[in-house]
Formats: sequence, structure tokens, C-alpha cells
Amino acid sequence: MTAPEVRAALPGDLDQVEGLWLEASRWLAGRGLDQWQYPPRRWRMEEAIEAGDCYLAFRDDSAVATITVHERADPEWWSEDDPTSALYVHDLTVSRAAAGQALGAQLLDWAGALADQRGKRRLRLEAWKTNHLLHRYYLDQGFELLRIVNLPHRNSGALFQRAASPETTLRPVKSPEAMESRR
Repeated sequence: MTAPEVRAALPGDLDQVEGLWLEASRWLAGRGLDQWQYPPRRWRMEEAIEAGDCYLAFRDDSAVATITVHERADPEWWSEDDPTSALYVHDLTVSRAAAGQALGAQLLDWAGALADQRGKRRLRLEAWKTNHLLHRYYLDQGFELLRIVNLPHRNSGALFQRAASPETTLRPVKSPEAMESRR
């Protein structure tokens, strides 16, 4: 299987990003996991796209995954840490059609390379506290579980990090203009 091309999501890609998210939400619900069962955070996705933090991965001109990465530490999770030392991953979602092909792992490696490129020492993420299968997945991807934060107003709070790494099998980020010219 060829490595996907990754590019920043464009405002016109919002429906694709949301579609991937909704597909993942339904898949999780079918496995008895309540993660992402609240109404879609379309406004959050829109903000991430406008900020240039949301990316889409494509294979054969079809979006197969999305990932959001940025440099802003959530103060409820990372308040005691230096927020300038890490890149933060959110909303990693892989299409069921691309499941089982290590695409999530490739995107995490891509995000690690992006962190390294930006001079960050760590890649961080937070996960649902009760999704132990996801915890195992992140541990298998080289992340360390730092702590679990219990806040009454948030179901997430399992905090993970790993070293940023320049290693990746994904192609460099394509500019939106370059991707548009191929369509």
C-alpha cells in the first residue's frame, strides 16, 4: 500500500473532515465506547482548518484520514509544563476503508517529524480516560502514559507523550494549491 499524501485541510474540506469524524464516532459506538458520542464539534473542526492545524491524508485522491496538530497546550492538562516544547495531536481519525493499514501509526510518525521540524522535543496527546484499547494503541506507538487527570466536566484526561522523531514514511506536506492542481 502506498503512503498517503498529507496536506492542510481547506475550508471546502470541512464536510470531509466531519465525515471522517462521524464515521469514527459510529464505529466506536458500535464497540460500546461512548467516546465522541456528543454532537459533532463542527465549530472546532472549522477553527482548526482556518488556523492551518487540521490535515487530511489522501490515497488515490480520496481522503482516508485526518489529524489536527498544533502548538497550544491545553492548560487543564499541561499547565505545569513548558508548552513551547511539544506539538499536540487531536482528533486523529482513520476511515474504516483504510483501517488495518497502519495509517494512524504513520500519521503519528508524521506528526512527530513535524514536531521535530518545528524544533519541538515531544509529541503529546490526550485520550478518553476509559478507552483502554486506545491507551494500549498509543503505548504500542511508543507513547508513555504520563498521568490520568480526572476533571468532572471532561471525559478525556489520559495524557501521553513521546519524543519527537524525524522518522516518517509519509510524503512531505503538500501545499493546498499543489493538491488542488491535481484535481
